[in-house]
Amino acid sequence: MNVRRIIFLRPGETDWNQHGRWQGWVAAPLNAHGRQQAASLAKFVRNIGMGALYSSDLRRAIETAEMLGHPLGCEPILDARLRERNIGLWQGLTIDEMVAWYSEEYAVMLGDIDGFRPPGGESRNDVRKRVMEALEDILTTAVVETVGILSHTTAIKIMLAALVPSYDPLYVELDNTSVTTIHRKEGVWELAAVNDQMHLEGLDARSVGEIEAHKR
Repeated sequence: MNVRRIIFLRPGETDWNQHGRWQGWVAAPLNAHGRQQAASLAKFVRNIGMGALYSSDLRRAIETAEMLGHPLGCEPILDARLRERNIGLWQGLTIDEMVAWYSEEYAVMLGDIDGFRPPGGESRNDVRKRVMEALEDILTTAVVETVGILSHTTAIKIMLAALVPSYDPLYVELDNTSVTTIHRKEGVWELAAVNDQMHLEGLDARSVGEIEAHKR
């Protein structure tokens, strides 16, 4: 395995982020603030030795990845397996709307965090299967020591939990364009930084924590 460092990145902000609406697979573009965040992130990544960038193929991720590609000197590699969780009929809703409109289903979800599928959507187990396949391909084929993976909250948390078993990221916030870094030392992955936002230099960063983190 050539990869010794993985840098997990979230896309810039969209209007739906701003209003706390769950996006799932919707083709939401970056808003003006999100583009500012991505521009700040682009300045940061050009100095950290990232040799390849793998990205979700959702619009907000592609737009962010394209802004990072030029300073990195490489074309982002798009992979649909790095998408956010598909939340089906809950797409576009806020947490409060989910609780109000789908109270029974929401209660079932809180009792089965990994196995529950929102109506028409994916479970965390479904996401885990595709994301881990993508991660395995990256780790076995990448020829550089440092790779960037631009993905989304649920997908990043699943990869973190798999690579660093001692760390439980479920209730950790990951903000827009945040940087989370792990490195491999003597065959063991270790955390170096979580939800780093130093590059934003005063720009606000928002997060919508995983659905499962909301308790009533």
